[in-house]
Amino acid sequence: MAEETVPAAAAPEAPAAAFGADESAGGDFQPLYQAPKVEVKTHEEDEIVTFKMRAKLFVFVKEDVYGGEVRKDFWKERGTGDVKLLRHKEMGKIRLLMRQEKTLKICANHLVAPTVELSANVGSDRSWVFTAADFADEELKTETFAIKFGSSESAK
Repeated sequence: MAEETVPAAAAPEAPAAAFGADESAGGDFQPLYQAPKVEVKTHEEDEIVTFKMRAKLFVFVKEDVYGGEVRKDFWKERGTGDVKLLRHKEMGKIRLLMRQEKTLKICANHLVAPTVELSANVGSDRSWVFTAADFADEELKTETFAIKFGSSESAK
């Protein structure tokens, strides 16, 4: 008996357009809605940046209930981003402004008054503690904040 050989199936060739050889085969996609350019005011336009550095902001919580558990006396992270000291061009007032890195949500916006005391944190040479009025929870209250910098040299 003669042995029959079956030819191996040849791999089908891919169309040239799949590899970008024919660029005209693609469609022309246009957006369904053309959004107009909107100028966004951050109110930082009227201010001069006197200090800017990346830091992490914490707020001191006296008591909190989380998952049925009562937690007392701890530091809660408020956000990480650039902290700025801004001086208003006309009024001369200075405020501390900090926005979270990716969302740009404001996590600190405080007027720096002459009565605000900045003290070194006992547990770290990279952080400072201060007290300021806060309205983050839609209720004006005095909070204790800690701001932590990347290195002890940056914190000086």
